[in-house]
Amino acid sequence: MLMRTDPFRELDRLTQQFLGATGTWSRPAPMPLDAYRTGNEYVICFDLPGVDPQAIDIDVERNMLTVKAERRPRHEGEDVKWEMVERPLGVFSRQIMLSDTLDPEGISADYDAGVLTLKIPVAEKAKPRKIAISHSGDRKQIRA
Repeated sequence: MLMRTDPFRELDRLTQQFLGATGTWSRPAPMPLDAYRTGNEYVICFDLPGVDPQAIDIDVERNMLTVKAERRPRHEGEDVKWEMVERPLGVFSRQIMLSDTLDPEGISADYDAGVLTLKIPVAEKAKPRKIAISHSGDRKQIRA
């Protein structure tokens, strides 16, 4: 139901982890996610600790879901002297292709404890359903 669009995302993540690179608007860093189905909806959870909810942007165009976020330094100024910086700063982005069996109009989003959770309902046309069989009782033969 969900498809990754960038096969090199994990390689980018490892490179950024070892080199300490941060994301920019032209080259955003990846964000980790979990995705699962429960009942009649898909749930996608993005790890975005320390990101202001106002700095998160969610778009759906056709069947492409795009999530962008920006983590900025919390303390800036001339009197701040950083001793260690391990948490990545900058822009993070993730794109996921949604299948036709999902309803992008019904997406809901919640941000709690640094986790952005998107819930995407399964489209009505993709839900299992029973087909009723009609019958007229007596069989009649039609003669031409």
